[in-house]
Amino acid sequence: MPWDFNGLVSQHDWLVILAGLVCVLAVALGFCAASLWSYRRNWKQLNESSGWLDAATENMNQGLCMFDAQSRLMVWNERYRSMYNIVPDRIWRGCTVRDLLDARIAAGTFPLDPAGYATQLEAALKLGETFILTVELADGRIINVVNRPIQTGGWVATHEDITERKIAERELEDARAFLDTIIENVPSPIIVKALPEKRYVLLNRAAEIHLGIKRETMLGRLARDFMPPDTAAIIDANDQRLIETGETIFRDEHAIVTPGNGTRIATSTRLPLFGPDGKPQYLVSVIDDITDRKRSELRIEHMTHHDALTDLPNRAAFNSCIAATLELAAASGESFALLAIDLDRFKAVNDVFGHMVGDVLLREVARRMETVCAGSFLARIGGDEFAVITPTGPQPAVAEGLAARLNAAFATDLEIEGHMLRVALTIGVGIYPQDGADAATLVANANAALFRAKVEARGSVRFFEVAMDKQLRETRVLQEDLRLAIQRDEFVLHYQPQAHIDGTVTGFEALVRWRHPRHGLVPPSTFIPLAEENGTIVALGEWVLRAACREAASWPLPMSIAINLSPVQFQYDDLPKLMHQVLLETGLSPKRLELEITEGVLIGDFTRAVAVLRRLKNLGVRIAMDDFGTGYSSLSYLQSFPFDKIKIDKAFINNLSHSQHSATIIRAVIALGRGLNVPVTAEGVETEEQLKFLAAEGCDEIQGYLFGRPEPIAEYAVIVGRAPADAKPRFKLVGKAG
Repeated sequence: MPWDFNGLVSQHDWLVILAGLVCVLAVALGFCAASLWSYRRNWKQLNESSGWLDAATENMNQGLCMFDAQSRLMVWNERYRSMYNIVPDRIWRGCTVRDLLDARIAAGTFPLDPAGYATQLEAALKLGETFILTVELADGRIINVVNRPIQTGGWVATHEDITERKIAERELEDARAFLDTIIENVPSPIIVKALPEKRYVLLNRAAEIHLGIKRETMLGRLARDFMPPDTAAIIDANDQRLIETGETIFRDEHAIVTPGNGTRIATSTRLPLFGPDGKPQYLVSVIDDITDRKRSELRIEHMTHHDALTDLPNRAAFNSCIAATLELAAASGESFALLAIDLDRFKAVNDVFGHMVGDVLLREVARRMETVCAGSFLARIGGDEFAVITPTGPQPAVAEGLAARLNAAFATDLEIEGHMLRVALTIGVGIYPQDGADAATLVANANAALFRAKVEARGSVRFFEVAMDKQLRETRVLQEDLRLAIQRDEFVLHYQPQAHIDGTVTGFEALVRWRHPRHGLVPPSTFIPLAEENGTIVALGEWVLRAACREAASWPLPMSIAINLSPVQFQYDDLPKLMHQVLLETGLSPKRLELEITEGVLIGDFTRAVAVLRRLKNLGVRIAMDDFGTGYSSLSYLQSFPFDKIKIDKAFINNLSHSQHSATIIRAVIALGRGLNVPVTAEGVETEEQLKFLAAEGCDEIQGYLFGRPEPIAEYAVIVGRAPADAKPRFKLVGKAG
């Protein structure tokens, strides 16, 4: 022992000191033991906290990085490394931001400019601001990065994959945009108001158009702020009723005065949208603006009963009116008149000046007639046909006065499109009840009177007589018989010679006759108009063409044959094709066939008619202009088509002896033919004087009774070579020029 206590203390004291030392040592040892235990406990807690921290870090959904004040990486989790596919040995404690960016660039997971990124990050951290950016990777993932500075220096960065959220947001945005597009483009106006204030919060384009005001002017405002006061009051009342009832309300057709689109006709459906508290939160109105439809319906209704050209009532309206007038007259025992009216010379206007001028003329005629017929019912039945129903009153005085005023209205020329035109009215009158107690009879008898007036004197007025009804019925029966005449083989051809001016017969014109079983031989002037009216002229024309060509082909002498074509024939089927077929079937040489047409063929569709004529001429046949001088546009037609012959109308030849004008016209036509190198034929030559005049003027050919009447071809057997030249002719050929 370093110290010797035997000489200093007694044994008893030594024991006491020793016991004290033991106690002190025990306390010291206890203190040390306690300290050791406390250290061990704190170490354990620290390890446990670190484990919890590590566990929390590694189980985060976000990638985590922590950097110190020198911008070195101190902490990161596996989520961060795997998120960017960083190779493990490319990330370590203490690496720099640029090291990390290079690792991500190598992995293809950093699409930005590293220098620019680092500059922006450093600038934000220096200012103590959080630096946030969203990055879309090459593989389509979208990462949200938040760099947040910490007080001790450095910063914490979290990297969150928000791809699914962004996709969901985009889908929601797309759905919202799609819904907005649908609502915006729904053709029906849609209006949404917020309750309870009833302020406008949504209007689509259709609503904007419907109200005639920009939606910016309406959004956030009340109806009374921009609607007319009366309209706003009605809207507010309807809105309040819906709020109180909470039921969907449908409102039938009603008028609404809009702020900028006038009065509109609409139907509407209004329904509430309820909030979480069960109370109406929004009010939705879906409007069907039916204004245009209503206007269209009214136009259609008007068109159904009115003529599109003149805006006069049409046949349907006429039928309704005459039925109502008959009922009224029958109940009151009074009389009324029906006037059937035909516009004279209208066809000539159409032919000369065209249909556009004709339409303007019809409108002016309608206007004048409306002025005269004030108080009476005026209708356009069709074409140039009109009808007037007079009010009940004394007849025939009322009808006579009205007819006189109508004719007086057209006593002067009408200026139409710069042309002075003269038209007249031909009028047939039927009186109720003596001329018909029902609509069908009264109309038929008024038309019979009109028919008689047109036959006897155009521009006149005729009242119905019983004899007219008989004549009209006979005409209709004749027209029906005409439909079966070809089947019954009732038509025959007569042939009239055509001669050179010296009397030499050069050919014949084929003229059709109708051998009616009851009426005998019906002249063409009677049945041709009827055939053109009911369309049988097409079949009749084909029959004439075949029969005449077949007959001419059988003649021993190659004389020409002339056939008339009706304007109606040009409107049906393919005439050149038919002509070619007939020539092939009959064997007739095309150069022997001459087709005669009037101006009527060229009227209407002039271009088509000329095209058909050119095709006919290409077959080798000749085309002659018949009745030259009686129309309005003969000269212009000669310029438009190379006719092979001009035929002067017989009316000029008939007037030759007592009309200097006729002689002048004949001279002019002959001179015209000579200048155009086109032969001229004079029709209707019946006297030696006429023949001498034509010969002196240099006319090329003649046709008329002086040289032969239309007869069966047997009468001209010698001329066509079927009988010897010295055989006794069955006719007397007169007239030799010179």
